[in-house]
Amino acid sequence: MSTGPFVAREAEVGRLAAALARADDGDPSLVLLGADAGVGKTRLLAHVGEIAAERGATTVTGACVDLGDVGLPYLPFAVALGQLHTHPATREAVEEVARTRPALVRLLPALGGAAPAPIEDQSSRLQLFDGIAAVLTAVAEATGPLLLVLEDLHWADPSTRDVLRYLVARLRDERLLVVGSYRTDDLHRTHPLRPFLSEMWRHPRVERLDLAPFTPAELRQFATVVHGSPLTDAELATVLERSEGNAYFAEELIAAGPTSATLPWSLGDVLRSRLERLPADVQSLARVASVAGRTVSEPLLRAVAEEHCPAEFEHLLREAMAANVLGWEDGRIAFRHALLAEAVYAELLPGEQVTLHRAFRDAILATPSLASSARLAHHARRCQDLPTALSASLRAADEAAGVVAPAEEHRHLETALRLWPSVPDAAELAGTTRVAVLERAASAASRSGDFPRAVALGREAVAEPGLGPVERAHLHTCLSRHLLGLEREHEALEQAELALAALPDDAPRGDRAWALATHARASLVRDRDDDARDSARRAVEEADAVCENAAAADALATLAVLVVDDADAAARLLVEARERAREAGDLVTEQRCQHNLVTTHYYAGRLDEAAADLEVAFARNREAGLEWSEFGMSQRFFDRLVRYCRGDLRPPEAIGPGHPVARAAQRDAALEPLVAVFDAVAVYSAVARGDEDAIARAQALRPMWERDSQVALLSGGPTIDALTWAGRLDEAVELATALVEHLGRSWDDYFLGGIWLAALALSALADGAEADRRVGVDPALKLRHGDELLERARATAERGRPRGGRLGPEGVAWLRRAEAEHSRLVGENDPALWRAAVAAFDYGYRYEVARSRWRLAEALLGAGDREAARTELDLAIAEARAMGARPLLEAATGLARRGRLEAGAPHRGEVLTEREAEVLELVAQGLTNRQIGERLFISGKTVSVHVSNVLAKLGVTGRAEAVAVAHRRGLLAG
Repeated sequence: MSTGPFVAREAEVGRLAAALARADDGDPSLVLLGADAGVGKTRLLAHVGEIAAERGATTVTGACVDLGDVGLPYLPFAVALGQLHTHPATREAVEEVARTRPALVRLLPALGGAAPAPIEDQSSRLQLFDGIAAVLTAVAEATGPLLLVLEDLHWADPSTRDVLRYLVARLRDERLLVVGSYRTDDLHRTHPLRPFLSEMWRHPRVERLDLAPFTPAELRQFATVVHGSPLTDAELATVLERSEGNAYFAEELIAAGPTSATLPWSLGDVLRSRLERLPADVQSLARVASVAGRTVSEPLLRAVAEEHCPAEFEHLLREAMAANVLGWEDGRIAFRHALLAEAVYAELLPGEQVTLHRAFRDAILATPSLASSARLAHHARRCQDLPTALSASLRAADEAAGVVAPAEEHRHLETALRLWPSVPDAAELAGTTRVAVLERAASAASRSGDFPRAVALGREAVAEPGLGPVERAHLHTCLSRHLLGLEREHEALEQAELALAALPDDAPRGDRAWALATHARASLVRDRDDDARDSARRAVEEADAVCENAAAADALATLAVLVVDDADAAARLLVEARERAREAGDLVTEQRCQHNLVTTHYYAGRLDEAAADLEVAFARNREAGLEWSEFGMSQRFFDRLVRYCRGDLRPPEAIGPGHPVARAAQRDAALEPLVAVFDAVAVYSAVARGDEDAIARAQALRPMWERDSQVALLSGGPTIDALTWAGRLDEAVELATALVEHLGRSWDDYFLGGIWLAALALSALADGAEADRRVGVDPALKLRHGDELLERARATAERGRPRGGRLGPEGVAWLRRAEAEHSRLVGENDPALWRAAVAAFDYGYRYEVARSRWRLAEALLGAGDREAARTELDLAIAEARAMGARPLLEAATGLARRGRLEAGAPHRGEVLTEREAEVLELVAQGLTNRQIGERLFISGKTVSVHVSNVLAKLGVTGRAEAVAVAHRRGLLAG
């Protein structure tokens, strides 16, 4: 905080002004401004705020505060949102967002209405994060570019850092510039901001700006402004030597007197000299204020000062402000610099510190509205009032839970647990038991992502002596769920069994419902299906008896997995579970059920229904602010898979360093394979399109094979396919062999993906055998290898039991393809086997249907049935052309040329289904989906699915383009 005009720093101002200009053009970013204390961060940001105002931008500022090991979650964002809500120009935008995102009431009580009840899952936090991002976006759209300044990030609480991560991951085209400042000299080796900064700096929308001390030329300019006239060279040299270019130190040195003989030698001397020039009673006010930190509310400081300062409060405050020791900042009294507050506090004797902390404690206890429970806990601990610190820590945990800040809630609860043994009658004072605090701390740790600590706290809770049977059973259930989160499935099942064993016959039905539902989940992951089914059914009965919808939803979701071989029954259970979860406000279970609905329809071969399920999922995720939750990301993976299977070969969104999936992986190393999984699915369509870099992209994922076997399968399969298309047949077979061995070690010898890999390897072997025969080489070794592969595929189909015991449509289709490829390998190329492959893939796997038709045409041509071959080849060419599958198109047209078949002219009935052709005719007439639905007596949603199919089959992105392409290809009547 400075009172003089701004000078120097032209380069830094230029970079920040350029970033603001880019934000105005829809290119948002985060600038992280780092410097030592006193170098001039706040002064620079204030000047940039003035520039922003001149350009018509809105500027809001929020600062973090230092409260030691307690914290105020989301403080800088709460302050910034409060400023936006109170400003007439932005109030309406804030309230408009809040109407659809009630979670914002947690941070802005002034919005009115009751805050949503806290739900103990990550989804609640994501809703709040989405609301914060939506407010910033809406304000920027309504009023012009928005500059959000977040000061003192070195004091940021975990939740503030998490919001900033989320915000950066969401940046796309918002007119927003975020600038965060931090002290570099505070960042010790284990400081929590260090990994955060390292993570942020890798993001393409984050710019690092280091603010160095003044150069000699800049210091001369600055000193002239501060002093009112130029310093002599000798004076300037002395100031430079002692301040080392630190703006705040230099200003204090100059204010102390420009004569070198009187200049103090250290910053501490400087600060003491400033205070020593003040009257004693004003110094006493500064000492009182320093105990509260850099900033303090005026009512709280008044309450303490009136007891500990000899003069009238207003007079002392006016004198302190006139001396530029204190000032106003965001409606609070603030030291002109944090260094000054720290220096004043450090000068207090230990006894004085304790006395003043006790005074702040008493003031807050007398009038609780003066400060948060976290501040009360801070002062109580500093004055060794452990009972008050304990109760205040528990209330602070309640307040953190109220704003969905589980990391801070966890920390406050851990503080309470550390204090517990030192507080007599702690349970009576706290109004709860130590076991209850342990259970709650475990839950908060789990929700903040610290699963190992959640398990440790859960074990400590269940080991407490003197527990009643119901309480012990409940704790075993909770511990089981924490262990499931850590994927320690065997231990989770043990705890779930202990929970059931501990429950007495007269236990509350809600407790029994949760114990049974948890036992069902743990049994399911251990493949104890009968136990899982029995426990899940009993859980639903118990839950229904007491309207415990959340437990019922959890159990129904487990039952749905157990009947996955009956897609209709599984879907009914999942829809019921989803709606029960929604009624209970359990967003995680609701999202899990919707995700399982997608996968149920996908694995049942109902791709259109899976696509419709995904549309519902994405809409709900946007509404709930859960687009980038764990299930939200998994749904995006399946969206890529479903689009590919339905013939949409367009490149999906790239997962670059700034993509939310990549950001999640940077925060959690366990999620790194997730990026590779997304990249692997992108290779599917790249191979089908014939991209030149497809093989290199797939091979780049090879190092991830050891980390995640799913990456090995998803990337290895398309690599085999790409090598076969490229004619690198031996490499394709070698890779297939290596991949099967690798996955056999990781999973088992009969993993279901082995059928797919066998079919791909057989295709390469068949191509190689044909080449051998053309040059008179005996392909006996290839035939022997192919026999082994076919036998393995058939054995896997028999022994590699999917859940439900029945091979799904995709597995059946690849088995038919393997059999057909084997017939080609041995020189028979039986058309009947290829017809079986076409029929098997016709559940909706568009690309593989077209490829199988090409091979069927080849077999028919070899059998002398030219007309049937032309028909099949015509369809294959039309589909390959529509999808943009270049290698397949070239292979099919090459076959037509070699066989002298006139194939490739499009036929409407062969490219589109009858219903799709009807819909296209009405689209060409300009009808909307609703009007088309009324005309054809189908729903608008079904029309939307047909339109999407038409766009995909024609390889276009819009309705007008579809009509134009259809006209050119003769697919429209008249």
